[in-house]
Amino acid sequence: MKKYEMLSLELREAILSGKYPEGHSLPTEEELSVKYKMSRQTVRKALQMLVQEDLIIKRQGSGSTVKSRDSSPKSHIIAVIVTYIDDYIFPGQLSAVESVLSSNGYTPILAATGNKVCNERAVLEDLLKKPIDGFLIEGTKTAMPNPNFDLYAKLFKRRVPVVFFNSYYPELPGTISVCANNKSGGHELVNHLFDKGHTNIAGFFKSDDIQGHQRYLGYISALRDAGQLVDDEKVIWYTTESKESMFRDPENIFERIGDATAVVCYNDEIALNLIRVFNQCGKRVPEDIAVASFDNSNLSEISPVRVTSMSYEDRNIGSIAAEKLIDIINGKKVVSEAIEWTLAEKEST
Repeated sequence: MKKYEMLSLELREAILSGKYPEGHSLPTEEELSVKYKMSRQTVRKALQMLVQEDLIIKRQGSGSTVKSRDSSPKSHIIAVIVTYIDDYIFPGQLSAVESVLSSNGYTPILAATGNKVCNERAVLEDLLKKPIDGFLIEGTKTAMPNPNFDLYAKLFKRRVPVVFFNSYYPELPGTISVCANNKSGGHELVNHLFDKGHTNIAGFFKSDDIQGHQRYLGYISALRDAGQLVDDEKVIWYTTESKESMFRDPENIFERIGDATAVVCYNDEIALNLIRVFNQCGKRVPEDIAVASFDNSNLSEISPVRVTSMSYEDRNIGSIAAEKLIDIINGKKVVSEAIEWTLAEKEST
């Protein structure tokens, strides 16, 4: 993405989030040039993009002014796009979203992508035909290049408010998101295992979603800081498509984990399956190997050994994201938020 396109995206989201309200002036070209360390020509091209999208009015000698929004009646409908509806963490989030939206007079339209970019495209194309006041979106395969940014550009051009939750697209700078602080969570899990006497710690991470990369970053950073870098062979990556088959070959898992005495898992679903494999093969948790995870869901409780897992405690990402979207619709300024994890220690470590 070119510099002027990045600046245009950031200014667009600042307008949609209410940082620059209707009728108010944007910073001057000179001020933007200094702030973003860009040439006046680059700034001018970014502003011209916003003019073409009908977001601002640019007059010679008067600077740039945010245009008033379309005064057409609101539909009071919010589109909620998630990767999965029946996945173990989503029912609680979706219930919270519905509660916030309904209490503010909005009706949600729910769609799921199955974490497939082709499905995301079909969903966006369909919803773009409907009168919708805002979008709550969980990004699809957010660690991979996405072919659907042209459709997101249409949303931004129409000035439809968008808030991402759980995951977001790093390539869309300036967007509002509510996500967990996954790097911090990965770092804390490894430090917890250090405190339990483990230094040889393997990992299971999801490669096609940004959360997996961030949790891995926290994991590997904590190991590096302690001078305990683990062999890359002990870090096992999987994708949306390979998850189902990953545990069909226990011998490969054991070979990869090797002499590690602890494992950090991407989420409770992976931890539960891993503990079942360990039990089938006579490996005791936590006596022979400790297991730690993310989400602190019901799966961490029904596991053969209750799983130590990172928790949001009483905070709900869905409700926080929905509240921010309502604030944007009501013309309030909002900012992205990273939710901190709290360790819920149980028997697996």
